[in-house]
Amino acid sequence: MKSVTPLSRHFSNARQLQNLVLSTPKLEFTQKSSALTEVLCGDILDQYPDIKTLKKLHSKIIVDQPLCSNPSIGIKLMRAYAVCGEPGITRHVFDEIPEKNVVFFNVMIRSYVNNHLYHDALLVFKTMASQGFEPDNYTYPCALKACSGLENLNVGLQIHSAVVKVGLDLNLFIGNGLVAMYGKCGCLMEARRVLDEMPSRDVVSWNSMVAGYAQNARFDDALEVCKEMEALRLKPDAGTMASLLPAVTNTTSNNVSYVKEIFMKLAKKSVVSWNVMIAVYVNNSMPAEAVNLYLQMEKNRIEPDAVTIASILPACGDLSALSLGRRMHEYVERKKLRPNLLLENALVDMYAKCGSLRDAREVFDRMKFRDVVSWTSMISAYGLNGQGRDAVALFAKMQNLGLSPDSIAFVSVISACSHAGLLEEGRYYFKLMTEEYKIIPRIEHYSCMVDLLGRSGQVDEAYSFIKQMPVEPNERVWGALLSACRVYSNMNIGLLAADHLFQLAPEQSGYYVLLSNIYAKAGRWKDVTTIRSMMKGRGLKKIPGISNVELNDRIHTFLAGDQSHPHSEKIYEELDVLVGKMKELGYVPETDSALHDVEEEDKECHLAVHSEKLAIVFAILNTEPGTPIRITKNLRVCGDCHIAAKLISKIVQREIIVRDTNRFHHFKNGVCSCGDYCSHSPNDIMPAICTG
Repeated sequence: MKSVTPLSRHFSNARQLQNLVLSTPKLEFTQKSSALTEVLCGDILDQYPDIKTLKKLHSKIIVDQPLCSNPSIGIKLMRAYAVCGEPGITRHVFDEIPEKNVVFFNVMIRSYVNNHLYHDALLVFKTMASQGFEPDNYTYPCALKACSGLENLNVGLQIHSAVVKVGLDLNLFIGNGLVAMYGKCGCLMEARRVLDEMPSRDVVSWNSMVAGYAQNARFDDALEVCKEMEALRLKPDAGTMASLLPAVTNTTSNNVSYVKEIFMKLAKKSVVSWNVMIAVYVNNSMPAEAVNLYLQMEKNRIEPDAVTIASILPACGDLSALSLGRRMHEYVERKKLRPNLLLENALVDMYAKCGSLRDAREVFDRMKFRDVVSWTSMISAYGLNGQGRDAVALFAKMQNLGLSPDSIAFVSVISACSHAGLLEEGRYYFKLMTEEYKIIPRIEHYSCMVDLLGRSGQVDEAYSFIKQMPVEPNERVWGALLSACRVYSNMNIGLLAADHLFQLAPEQSGYYVLLSNIYAKAGRWKDVTTIRSMMKGRGLKKIPGISNVELNDRIHTFLAGDQSHPHSEKIYEELDVLVGKMKELGYVPETDSALHDVEEEDKECHLAVHSEKLAIVFAILNTEPGTPIRITKNLRVCGDCHIAAKLISKIVQREIIVRDTNRFHHFKNGVCSCGDYCSHSPNDIMPAICTG
């Protein structure tokens, strides 16, 4: 062997190395035990010692010539370094071996693959052939995994051809590698053909096919493969759950139920399995189920990892479950999971969605590394909370630091301008995006601009803007325009917008209600009746208002007129008291925002029991005085509830934070952070209707 060793950069001479080894208590030999034997050395390496101990042992091997030239020790040394995540040192050991065989190449390739250095793995694979070594049934699976990692179909095809020539295509592990490679490269027909032709298949074979479909967003096909497995009496495992993860977004309720069934049947649920099931719920707008599952995970004493926390934080944000989110944050600090960009971005987003800007900004400021997602999350947080000036300032700071905003960042800043009524600033950023950054506007940008113009009363300009759009306007664009028409009583354009909406979303009841409100505002009651008849004839029903409030890690949900809650009697008693105090302050129910087909007295009663009022009163009864109250609602906050929340905040001296589908409202001492601008704001998802 050459006199220059891989560790010569770390130690000055062999005597120093030997002394280090002999002094370490972790190695089970002493200076008196004659020489370090091959068996003892092999036993220590087989235990995969930590990197410090490994380097000391390596130094002893270097000065022991018989061990130094022992191929078995060389292979074990390479494997130990690979396990320690040191492919660079593994490569030095590999290069120092004078007489290599196929095993050395296999270990080196696997070391690179396991450390995600796929390009280097394929280079060693090619070198192997050029030096006259024949790959074996251990080489090919690793090389195929490298192809999968790089999505390198060309090399994958060459490997497939090679294994067929040498008769290894029927090998189970190689077959699994081929299925995975073709799936990752998007060649699903080829992947399925390999799977079908395999003489023997295990769970990994099927999981590879599941992953192939999932990675290519063919969730139904992925689940069909799971069902095939079960028909063959092969039980899906944690690997199956992990394989499904890429395709669990916005799927059907039946698919979610089937994944849950797989999860429940698992004999042993690893943290990966829990993570996947949580992600399934979060990605399918089921945050309450995600939180409940996480609490079950805690109850079962399964320790969450960084992926768990990053997965559950969006659900905490969706439910405004701030106390649980803070508990997650404390866990992150306690377990020293930071710095972790994905996790920290999730924390910023969670705090932002809970309306806690101070906490969001604190996490943001403490981040060692920030990407565009980090900045965009913070900009969006300011925008949704009506702090448009802060959003604009942060956007400028991001630019000054040399980060180029992407299309999503521009959506956030233009939307922030819209929420704060910054018309000229919003126009400027749209122009900056298209002319300086050469970003082609997407439908989201156009929707934000129509929203911006509509909120500012520029209804005619908003309509002209839509007519000049190079892409077909969607439901959100026309919905923004229709809401602006309601606010500014523009009947002509409102009817045009409604006509487009009825074509695009004929089953969306909210737009019918919004148009009826426009007619009602104009006193055209006959047209109001016509719209109501259309809804009834088509079997359309208004979406019920739902409000959530967190208490002791549990989410309490309220519907309009809800009598099902255990505390209902106390809630209604307290609400009556509050309404009396509100009327003393001049409160008059805003019945114009209630249903137009009920009597005036009924309207007032209907408004009094809207879901957010019930949730607010529940929180007042069950939290300490002075504690902020946080509510989330699935619809827009109606005008009457907006007035009521302002007055309640003054009466009980509490800050009340309500997040609806459009923005945050911070009610404090009788004033809302939106400056009552909300009444001029179209809804991103549902128009301004009041159904509780």
